[in-house]
Order: sequence, then structure tokens, then C-alpha cells
Amino acid sequence: MRKPSKIFVGYRALGFVTNHVPLEIRYIKRRKENLIITCVGKSFHTYSGRKLVLLSASKPLPDDITCLASDADLVYTACKDQIYAWKRGIQLKYHYEGHKSNVRIVMPFDKHLLSVDEDGTVLIWEIESQEIYLEMNFDNNVFKITAMLHPYTYVNKVLFGSRQGEMQLWNVLKNKLIYTFKGWNKPITALEQAPAEDVAAVGLENGQIIIHNLKYDETIMTFSQEWGSVTAISFRTDDCAMMATASSAGHISVWDLDEKKLHSQIRDAHESEVTSLKFLPNEPLLITSSPDNSLKVWIFDMPDGSGRFLKGRTGHAAPLTKITFHGSNGENILSSGLDSSVRRFSTVKDSLNRSLGQASHNRRAAKRKGVKYDVAKLPPIMNFASESAREKDWDSIAVCHRNLNVVTTWNYDRCCMGKHKLLHDRFKGQRNVVPLCLTISICGNFVIIGYNTGHVDKFNIQSGIYRGSYGEDTAHEGQIRGVVTDGLNQLTVTGGSDGRLKFWKFKDRTQLATLDTQDQISQMLLHRESGMLAVALDTFVILIIDVVRRNVVRTFSGHRNRITDMTFSPDSFWLIVSSMDATIRTWDLSSGSLLDCFRVSSPCTSLAMSPTGEYLATVHVDDLGIYLWANYTLYSPVILQPLADDYEPLLLKLPTTSLEDTPRTNNDEELEESSDEEIDMNVEEYVSPEQIAEHLVTLSLLPRSRWCNLLNLNYIKQRNKPKEPPSAPKNAPFFLPVVSGLEPKFVVEEKTSEENKEQDSKIRTAKLQSLSKFGEMVLIAVKKEEYLKVVEEMMKMSTASIDLEIRSLAPLGGGSIDLLLNFMKVINESLKSKRNFEFIASVLSLFIKVHEKILIAEPILLEYVEIISHTSAWVCSDIQKKIDYSLCILNFLRYGIKSN
Repeated sequence: MRKPSKIFVGYRALGFVTNHVPLEIRYIKRRKENLIITCVGKSFHTYSGRKLVLLSASKPLPDDITCLASDADLVYTACKDQIYAWKRGIQLKYHYEGHKSNVRIVMPFDKHLLSVDEDGTVLIWEIESQEIYLEMNFDNNVFKITAMLHPYTYVNKVLFGSRQGEMQLWNVLKNKLIYTFKGWNKPITALEQAPAEDVAAVGLENGQIIIHNLKYDETIMTFSQEWGSVTAISFRTDDCAMMATASSAGHISVWDLDEKKLHSQIRDAHESEVTSLKFLPNEPLLITSSPDNSLKVWIFDMPDGSGRFLKGRTGHAAPLTKITFHGSNGENILSSGLDSSVRRFSTVKDSLNRSLGQASHNRRAAKRKGVKYDVAKLPPIMNFASESAREKDWDSIAVCHRNLNVVTTWNYDRCCMGKHKLLHDRFKGQRNVVPLCLTISICGNFVIIGYNTGHVDKFNIQSGIYRGSYGEDTAHEGQIRGVVTDGLNQLTVTGGSDGRLKFWKFKDRTQLATLDTQDQISQMLLHRESGMLAVALDTFVILIIDVVRRNVVRTFSGHRNRITDMTFSPDSFWLIVSSMDATIRTWDLSSGSLLDCFRVSSPCTSLAMSPTGEYLATVHVDDLGIYLWANYTLYSPVILQPLADDYEPLLLKLPTTSLEDTPRTNNDEELEESSDEEIDMNVEEYVSPEQIAEHLVTLSLLPRSRWCNLLNLNYIKQRNKPKEPPSAPKNAPFFLPVVSGLEPKFVVEEKTSEENKEQDSKIRTAKLQSLSKFGEMVLIAVKKEEYLKVVEEMMKMSTASIDLEIRSLAPLGGGSIDLLLNFMKVINESLKSKRNFEFIASVLSLFIKVHEKILIAEPILLEYVEIISHTSAWVCSDIQKKIDYSLCILNFLRYGIKSN
């Protein structure tokens, strides 16, 4: 089966923080920390509550997650009609099947799990057994469940809120309705338990917040916010009687429950509605999330008790328009989006992501009024150019905006918008003038801008001073679709809708030549190191032009829709092109053929290849993230062949935020969370195979001294022999018996005649014994054809024991010619197995050295020596060929590159 892509493999996605699904907070006692769980489409992220560091990302589910829930041990996610339970945020523990429609709400309840689907069916599951305990059915036209709550001290009881405004209290284990609250004739959007027993907060769609006593069915107090429906409610638990409510307008209200009034407000907390907010237990910290792809932490430490922004993680709030790698190390990606912001994403660590801010005519006023109400906010960013040569000194990014005649500059080093707004005096007051393309010179001093009027202007990016224009009046008769400069600041190339390419001197801006492409140009891209210019035409054809010779060298066709972006590989061997037909194609410039092509679910709008050739980054239609694809050719040999003209590309799934192939360890405290229970350490350990491959040999992995010293054992014994014999101690121990006299002597007990006879018989028996235990093992192994058992037993022996056993195989050592032949059979079969190669070779060398004369004298043994020789040559030939082949390749690469 053919693969979707021969070159690129999905690696990971960047820029996703959260979406519309409300977040969850878990307290892990072992870590003594709160963990924040957010949803990002098909996966969910787990963040550290202290620094908002991304701890883990779950594996992707088959479809988007519709709701989240958690308890002390597990995280529950719903995907269509399926529910999944996760351990430690990454390990799938349970899977619940039984719903017939999409699940909307999930809530853990002691040892049970409650879930509500779109048809109004409520299923109660036993968490561990994954069985359905009870099924309850509600008519959506009469009572459509919108919220659930388990009140404190209410055993086996759950409070349901409905779209019709009523509330019902049920005993879910007995399937019995306890009480019905008439409600307030408005849809209930949120339910939250108050710190006091029997008290709950009810949020309504009209903006009212009801503090209600469930025991007596009485309303204690009522609040009202004027910013739309109540989307979430949370209470402070650090001995401060305050309640926070979220609105669909992106504001947060903080209410004083003692004074029964509004305490403070956090306006424009998010650019979109606040879908969830939660106070951390016993802390003055409020966590909020929103569909604007942001997660924020607010701290209530102001003198008046109000809250302020403490920290957060944010991404693009609107789809991205363009990306590019900044710098030469390939670790940073610059991106722009329809939210008028520029951001920097790191491919190494998410904590290095930075926002360069939102484009505005008056940045100071925007900070005072808030980004959402910035009347001077600039239109969305459609194109930009960057250069890292002088980024430490002045602005290094130039940006074009939609339907705006001004080009803004940005500072990469300080992560902010620059002070210059580039515009020629001729365009002041003209709203129909729009810059379409731009580039920054390789020195980082100049920015060249092409306009829809045909003008091409040159500005100094440091001072913002105008430095001249190309052409007498206009550079082209139509719109300027592309402008590039070479790597030596000698040449500028412009392309227009008139279908012409014009070559100019960079410094004095005089025209050098013109090249007619016969069709309208849509965009241009120059590889400065090689001088290859890629020109995309409106007819979906790509031309490769040599800017030195100024002629067309390659023509690529085959795209079926508008070309959206192009990028060169660092070595200029490949040109990677994306188009609106949802395909990404890789062209080989040397052969002019199509090497790779794959489809994606959503058309790619911009792409960029890292300067190191490691990653391909893409962004797609109506998507908030950046997708990284790994270059598979850097890690594994890939044979690239031209694709057929009728090749139909296969669909390739977009990467997810989790690294599925990255191994994780249960002890890694920085990457994973730990529950209150003991970590399950029953992880399968990697076991090395006994034999790697049939055409290779396997070593024994014994210490070098165990097999290298077999041939030099006599020399080692001679070297270790003491120079002088050991001398007896001068004074005998006091407990040895002595005979008194002029010369004291030790008492020596003489052996009886019977003891002497017994000892002599033992000696004679030992001398008459024909075989040792090792010799018997050799005979049995040959008879049963279990040759490897002899080798395994020898590997357990010491070097001296092996030497002794091999010498004892000879007739003079108690063995026989037949025993020597059987041992040679063991060696021969062991060589054929290609295992323990170095150990068997050492044993064979010792065997031949010890029994050399016997092997020569006996024809049957000499004949078997030739058999062992052929076997050894056969085993070594295959591996020797591979070693020689590898050495040849290395020598070719070493000397061939030098000669080139």
C-alpha cells in the first residue's frame, strides 16, 4: 500500500491553548498543585497551575471533544456518543459505549458517572466495571437538561437545570424524583454549589444570578449583569465571601455576598465569551478560558480587593494568514492572523512563545482602553517580511494590512510594534492604495514595497525615510504581485499583473532587463543562495527562473486551483507548493519532476520550510494553529522517484498537539501528573532479541576479560606467581597443642591404617573416573542436539575452569577421541547459530592450541577441523561484505565531498 507522503510525516501542532469547551481543575495531592485541563479539538492539554507549563497532551480522539469532566483519579472526555476515561492525562483507562446520540454533559458522581446526550437520555455508569447502572429519559420539549450539580451532603442526589427554567432534584440511584423547583421561567445556563450547605447559585440566560436555598426552596439574593447570559459561576473559598460570574460578552463580574452588591468588574477579560471560570481552592486566583484561544489567571490582590491579570497562555484568536521561519536555527516561527496580531512560536518549547502585540495606530491608547475597544485598531495582516540581520538594533519586520495604504514595522527583539508607518507622500489621503507585497534586504536596512497602483517604493526601515522608487513613474502597468532582492544587494526583481518580470539595480534603481511570462503573476519567491526565482502564475503554472541568466529553466504544472504559497528547501533542491485544491506538492528542481504529493483535509494557505530542513510548517483555512511536518528523509533512507502524471494523492491527517511516538516515563514529574494513588509501574520493559537478524552475528556481551584471556592464561598465571614462597608465621597460635620439652613441638595425630586405606581408595576411584561432569554434558548435548546448552554452561564458568575442562577432553586428561569429536560438533553448530560469536571464537582458538598434536595425528578430527573452517568462513563472509560496503560508502563520502 502506498504511503500518503514519502517525505513528510506529521509531527505536532503549535498555537492551540483552549476552545469553547469549559476547562477543568484537579488538585493533585502528591504534587501539591492544581492542574488545569483545557480542550483543543480532538485532544486535551494539562497545564501546571503554578506557571501554566504544558505538562501533557492526550492522544487524539476520533472526533472533537464535546465536554470535559474530572475527579481525583480520572479525566473524562466525550466524543460524539462515546465517553473516555484517562489516567494521568495520557493513558486511556476506560471506554463507555451506550449513548445513541452525541453526549453534551458529563459529571462524575462518587463511584458513578452521569452523562446526558442530545436526545435527553441520562445514563449512570459504574466507573470501574463500565456497565450502565441506570437509564433515565427526559423529553427535551418538556425538560431539556442544560446543567447538573451534586449538592454537598445530598447523598445520591443530583440537581438538574433545564432549558425551560425548571429544576429537578433526583435520587439517581433509586431513579426517583425528590422535588421540582418551579424556577424563573428563563433558561438555566449554569449551576454552582455555594460554600454553604443547601445553597446553590443559578445562572440564567437573561443575565440574572439567583442564590437559592435548596432545602427550603427560597431565593436568598438576586444579582443581574447587563452583558448577556451567565456562562459560568464560581465562589471564592479563601474566607472571602465573593462570587464571580462570566458573560457572553467577555466580561467578568465579581459580587460581594456580604454586602449583596457588585464589588468589581474585569472588562474585556477575553475577546470572545468567557465559557468557564473557576477559583482555585483556598486561593485568590481565578482561572478563565474562552474560544479566543486563551487561558488566563487573575489574582485578587489590589487594595480595593479587585482582580488584575497575572499570567496566561494565548494563541491566535482568528485564522492565520502567513507564517515564516525567523533566524537561521529554525527554532522560531513568525505568524500573522486575521486578529491583526503578530506572534512568535517556538518549535522547541511552548513556554518560549511570545506575542508581538496587536496592530494599532495608537498603542498607548489601546493599552488604556483595552484591545477589544481599540478604535485605532488596524485591519487584519495579510502579508509580512522579516530579516534577522539587524534585529537587535532596530525593527526587523514589515507588515501589510488589508485595505490599508500604510506598512507598519515591528521589533522582533523587543516583541512589540515598531514606531514607523511607511507611506509615501503621494498616497496620503488615498484609500484605494493598498500594498500587496514587500521584502526586506538581506542587510536588514531597507524595505521595498509593491502597491496595487504599480508603484514600487524603497524605505529605510531604521529611520522610516523614503529612499526612492523603481521606474520613472510606476514600475509596472498593473498591480505589483511580487518583489524580491538577491543575497548581495545587487539586484531587485519585481513581477506584476501585466505578466512581466523586471530586473533592477538595487542601489540606483535603473532597469536592467524584462522577461515576459505571457500570463499574470500571482506571487514570487527567491532562494537567495542559489539565485532561483519561483514565479506562480494565475494559470496555476510555476516557472523557475535563473536571475543571473534571466531565463526560464523549469516549468511545473499540475495544480488544479489557485496557488497559495511556495517555499524552497534550504539546499534549493526542492520547491514545495500549496494550492486551494488541498494538495501540497514537492517538485525536484534538478530533474523537473514531481517527487511527492499529498492531500490535507483543509487547504493550506501558507507554508514555510525551516532553514535546517528539519520541519515543514503549514497553516490552513479557518484554523488557529500551525502544523509541523518532519522531514522523513533526514532520519531514514528514502528512495524518491518521480510520480506518474495520473497520480492521485492520498489524504494525510493533520498533526495533533501530542507527540504520539515520544516515549514517556511514569517518573517524569515535569511531563506528567500523578494522581493521589500510587503510580502503576507495570510497564513492559524492553527485552533485546536473542538474535538480531539472520545475516548478522550476535555477541555474548560478556566482559572482555572472560574471553580475551583464554589464550593467555598461562602467561597470566606466570605473571601473578609470587616471587618468594609464603613463609610460616613465627609464633604459633596459642590454641594449637604442643609437646613440652627443651624444643617444643606441635602435636600431630597419626592416621590409623583404616583411614589411610579409605583415602587411597578415593584417590584410585578418582583416577579411574573416565569423564567429568562437563564431558558428560557434551555427550548428552550432542545426542539430544542441544548444542547451545554447552555454550551457556561455559559462559557461566571462570576462565581457569574453561581452560581446565578443555584440557580434560583429551585422553590423557580423562577424555577420549570421541569426546573431542563431539565437542567439535558443539563448536560447529554454535557457529552456525551466529550467537555468542566472540566467545565461541576464543574457545575454538584455545581448543586448537591445546590439542594441536592430537588433531593432526587423528584423521577423523583433522577432517572435522576443515568442516569448522568452512563454517567459520561462511558465517564471517556475509557480515564482512556489509562492513566492506559501509567502509566504501564512508570513503566515497569523505573523499568525494572533498574533491567536489
